[in-house]
Formats: sequence, C-alpha cells, structure tokens
Amino acid sequence: MSETTEISCGCGKAALTLHQGPFIATECHCTSCRTAGEALAELPLARPMIGQNGGTHFVLYRKDRVTFSKGLDVLAAYRIKPDSPTRRVVASCCNTPIFLEFQNGHWLSLYGSLWPDGALPPADLRTVVSDREGLPPLDDAIPAGRLQTARFYARLLGAWIAMGFKSPTITLSHPDRAISDIAA
Repeated sequence: MSETTEISCGCGKAALTLHQGPFIATECHCTSCRTAGEALAELPLARPMIGQNGGTHFVLYRKDRVTFSKGLDVLAAYRIKPDSPTRRVVASCCNTPIFLEFQNGHWLSLYGSLWPDGALPPADLRTVVSDREGLPPLDDAIPAGRLQTARFYARLLGAWIAMGFKSPTITLSHPDRAISDIAA
C-alpha cells in the first residue's frame, strides 16, 4: 500500500499528490533562498517562505513521487538571474510558494508552507549556515553544515540511484520571470 499526501496552494487551484514519504527535510540558510524569499513575499497574498530564524524549510521529494493533480497551468517560475540554475515556483493564482527546482535535478524541494499546521515534516538538518552573517545564532536542535552536508548529498544520491539516474522535466506553461521584476 502506498502512502500519499495531498497538499495545495492557498486557494486550492494548484494541488499536488505526494507518493510515499520525502527522502529528507531541510532548512536552507543560503543567501539565494533569503533573497528570493524576501522578494517573493512582496507578491500579493504570498505565504512566507523564510522562517523566524532566517531559514527556508524544504521537504525534498523525488520527482517521480510528485503528481500535479491540478493547476500545473497556474504555476509561475522565478529566477534570481536569467542563468540561475534554480527556479522558485509559485502558484500565480494566490502566490503560494510551491517548490524550488535545480536545473536537471531529480528532486523537488517543496516549500514547508504548503503543509497544513501540524503536518510539516521536521527538518533533518540545516544547510549553508555559513551564509548567515549578521543573523542571530542558531540553536543546536538539528545538525547544521556550513555548506551542504555529506548527509544531504548522500540522501540526494540515494534518491537518484533509486530513480535509475533519471531526471524528469517539469514544463510550465508560463515563461520564467526575474525576481527583480517583482519590485518593478
């Protein structure tokens, strides 16, 4: 029997079915996640992406375990720069952050704000804490790495091996936008 989880954007126009569990949950503290999170928070009705401690909570799923049950047509991607290897995808109907995707990646980093209260898987580790200059110190509740940790990479590799080294493509109907266009 397969475990499934249903999550959706704030207005319900975009919905995902997650098959089985995530392979890891993280809290990213990189400058790019904070920059994007601050900019995307300016969109009307946007849910926060950045937590109180300055990190972005992600729940990572293999792409072959994520099904868009509706609303793929309302998803819009933002990049920090046109050549950025990452895109941050929001539901344009209500600006709910949906996922971060690495170019040619085999996984999706789903934003923690998608989960209903009490259902968000806790973070297993923190990454890129070296980018936290000027922010209050973190507690020691979960392991942290100055960059991505060996455990993080081991989980990514294990998921990719389990997928037969495939990296499915998610094609969106809207062209990618620049994060700098939000303030314009």
